[in-house]
Amino acid sequence: MKPKDQAISAEVQWLSLFKTCRRWQQKFTSTRRLCREAEAAKLFPGISALPSLAKTSPSTSPSETMRMGQVWKVWGTLFVALLGCVRCLPVEGSPLCTAKGRAKYSLIFTGKWSRTAFPKQYPLYRPPAQWSPLLVVTHSSDYHMWRMGEYASNGMREFVEKSEAWTLMREVEASGEKIQSVYGVFSALAVPSGVEQTSTEFEVHARHSLMSFLARIVPSPDWFVGTDSFDLCEGDTWKEQVSVDLYPYDAGTDSGFTFSSPNFATIPQETITEITSSSPSHPANSFFYPRLKQLPAIARVSLTRLKDSQLIGISTVQSNLFPMGNEIDDSVSETPLDCEVSSWSSWGLCMGKCTGMGIKHRTRYIRLNPANSGNPCPVLKEEEQCVLHNCV
Repeated sequence: MKPKDQAISAEVQWLSLFKTCRRWQQKFTSTRRLCREAEAAKLFPGISALPSLAKTSPSTSPSETMRMGQVWKVWGTLFVALLGCVRCLPVEGSPLCTAKGRAKYSLIFTGKWSRTAFPKQYPLYRPPAQWSPLLVVTHSSDYHMWRMGEYASNGMREFVEKSEAWTLMREVEASGEKIQSVYGVFSALAVPSGVEQTSTEFEVHARHSLMSFLARIVPSPDWFVGTDSFDLCEGDTWKEQVSVDLYPYDAGTDSGFTFSSPNFATIPQETITEITSSSPSHPANSFFYPRLKQLPAIARVSLTRLKDSQLIGISTVQSNLFPMGNEIDDSVSETPLDCEVSSWSSWGLCMGKCTGMGIKHRTRYIRLNPANSGNPCPVLKEEEQCVLHNCV
């Protein structure tokens, strides 16, 4: 093959590889930077065939040596870029989304935190039961705003303890800039009671088909509800409508047991765990209901795909941020709450006439009144005969 033909052949091969890289780029954003480097490395129109490099003689001029170095830089960059595509392949359990276009969804958050469903230590004032604003993020599989079994970030700590979102927002934005995994950030207004609603709209597309969100339980030490990487795509189609029941989580940053516990930092910090009717297994815990196998859902999120998908862009958007108290789900669980009493006091003095037996008493008091057909309170006072002493 003539040198000119070799150069043309190498150029064709380079273009073929570059087109392959571009196709991968459209599916996996993590190769975008490498593809740009490969494109920038093409500094000249013609590329000599690789076999000619092996036959370079000692008399090769400096300009030709530089040219050969550029050729190897191009091929090396492309090789790294194509290998980089392998790490972008979906892991087991994370199928590739091939749905076309973008999908716009409405999100309706419904609080189900009622005194009937959660009668124990239900907060009625300072402050009453309510929900913080919602923070919603649409992203790819290489990003997690939070994850059960892992440690909460500093931004999440501030959000679940104080309802402050600034640090968490900066963390989300930094992840989006670094690995291009975040597509959009959205929010919904706070819910002023435990059983009202709020809503927002958000957008996803094939490369960023996952949705995560957080809402703090107010008041609480560091408790919240939310979803982690909920996938709205099934193969080549978008889900039309789905509802998810939500249960409380402990962020592992505060050691309080009750809704109104004072701030008491957990040192060392623990991982995020789900709160259940028996865990933490402490009678003082506000969610401790030993008679229940599972807590009732404390909230629900409903996602509905909007048919009129007017694109709302990639930038941070807030929309439809309004309470919807006239559309509340009436199905409320009744959680039986048993009466809780204190331990018995010590026996009192033996009192009576010296001509017979005396009587002594002991008492206990109600810690928690029963509710929703829970076990009634036992007797609060006992008496017992005793022998009088020091009788004259």
